[in-house]
Amino acid sequence: MHTVNVSLGDRSYDIEIGTGLDQLGPRIAGLGFGQKMALVVNPKVKDLYGKRAVDSLKSAGFLVMSIIIPDGEQYKNLDWANAIYTALLTNGFDRKSALVALGGGVIGDLTGFAAATFMRGIPFVQVPTTLLAMVDSSVGGKTGVNHPMAKNMIGAFYQPKKVVMDLSVLATLPREEFLSGMAEVIKYGVIWDEAFFDYLDANREKILGLDNDALSHIIRRSCEIKAEVVSKDEREGGLRAILNFGHTVGHAIETAENYGMRHGHAVAIGMVYASRLAHKTGLCDSAMPGRVEQLIRSYGLPTDLSALSRKPTTAALMATMQIDKKAEQGKVKFVLPTRIGSVVVTKEWSEDVLKETLGL
Repeated sequence: MHTVNVSLGDRSYDIEIGTGLDQLGPRIAGLGFGQKMALVVNPKVKDLYGKRAVDSLKSAGFLVMSIIIPDGEQYKNLDWANAIYTALLTNGFDRKSALVALGGGVIGDLTGFAAATFMRGIPFVQVPTTLLAMVDSSVGGKTGVNHPMAKNMIGAFYQPKKVVMDLSVLATLPREEFLSGMAEVIKYGVIWDEAFFDYLDANREKILGLDNDALSHIIRRSCEIKAEVVSKDEREGGLRAILNFGHTVGHAIETAENYGMRHGHAVAIGMVYASRLAHKTGLCDSAMPGRVEQLIRSYGLPTDLSALSRKPTTAALMATMQIDKKAEQGKVKFVLPTRIGSVVVTKEWSEDVLKETLGL
């Protein structure tokens, strides 16, 4: 087991990489929770891992109920947050009661948002079961739900008490879901660590073959990078914005697809276009966008808008980006790379150049 600490003063917590689900209860038993606990999970993950998680929690003395959320990004909304509140109120949960998010990013984001807002805040634990959730959404305390007009527009910064990762669950993850997670892994190499970027290039076969040592390394390094960034800027006042590399265009794509495209696939496309925009803006050399695109493509991820079910109009895509929560006074901030391992956050970009880059 590897442990990565997210250092945030009295909100600090550990990410445990390699703890088995059978140890979930004992690993969180000393965190000061009340006896009542709700496991939030979708039907697929419940069938695969629900019993192991519940049995482990019960063995540690918790009284456990399950709250089942349908599978899909379209259910990460206020209606299903309200369903969680109703279940907690019906079963007499109080401020010491805890939630456990067992699943991918949708379950983690929704559970975290419910925890942040129920009784103005109750504790929760993240138990991510997808690569994307392990390296991204389970770490850092961003919680939220979607609005029909834009992704993640309703939310709160609220840290979990612990993140517990059982890497064996990745063996049952659908291939496309694994690849979606790899987009966020690649992101860390581009924004922070060129040596890690090179590792992903050199060890592609091991990673795609689910080699345990390779998986452990890429998950640990991704979490280390995110933990360092979040520890320095918890609420995205400055540095943390670099984690949004690829997300400005990526979120607009997800909205255009009515959340039908996987998050990582949309971010992969967004990273390619952000890299091209960086070159056209004079921030990086001509080779850099090609390196990013080549690595993304080598992991079987999409690299342009042709992957969408229908090509969005220029007006629709640009309008969605304007709604992006990172916009300030009507101007969207882009995260643009200057080289592999370094990016800048800037509002200095041309709308005409972006349209040209997108080919719209």
